[in-house]
Amino acid sequence: MSHAEKHRTHRVGWLRAAVLGANDGIVSTASLIVGVAAADASRASILIAGVAGLVAGAMSMAAGEYVSVSSQSDTEQADLDRERGELASDAAQEHAELAAIYVTRGLDAELARQVATQLTAHDALGAHARDELGISDTLSARPVQAAMASAGTFAVGAVMPLLLVLFVPARALVWTVSGSSLFFLALLGSLAARAGGSPVGKSVARVTFWGALAMALTAGVGAMFGAAP
Repeated sequence: MSHAEKHRTHRVGWLRAAVLGANDGIVSTASLIVGVAAADASRASILIAGVAGLVAGAMSMAAGEYVSVSSQSDTEQADLDRERGELASDAAQEHAELAAIYVTRGLDAELARQVATQLTAHDALGAHARDELGISDTLSARPVQAAMASAGTFAVGAVMPLLLVLFVPARALVWTVSGSSLFFLALLGSLAARAGGSPVGKSVARVTFWGALAMALTAGVGAMFGAAP
């Protein structure tokens, strides 16, 4: 009888970028709004600061993710090119190396050689990429996907506290934005944990703690240096 197992490692690449983007969108924009509001700025000033933070943050996330993941992709491609050359120049040594890897994973020497022979015949580079270099289709670097996921989710996260500026009285912005943003962060942590199959409570506690700390520090700076004498 077949048994269908649900694994979530195929989500690692985009999920990491999406959670990072949304978390940064909420935390940075909410902190910016709270800091400016704590300095007794006008609603227009708070709104301009929030919108500027949204645009700058989304572009920064996209650029940062693209550059970072592109560097990872370049490294992976360089390793694959090197491995391709070694397979062409010394196939016997590469076969022995692959067999040795399987021995360290628990196979006896003869079975390891047989497995290495069959996998090499099927896809030599793929076998070495996966088992020697740790590169697979599931976990390989995807710069464009990471950049788009980070920028898009940053914008979505930033819009949440930004909308409150339009509807909440200025005197209540600090506490309303802080409380609502912590709720959004807790929701994000819960959704991310469920999508990744990890413990919900741990994820929620992690994102709300750091979000609360960021907003508290920014509000303190705004209150200390922003108010007119």
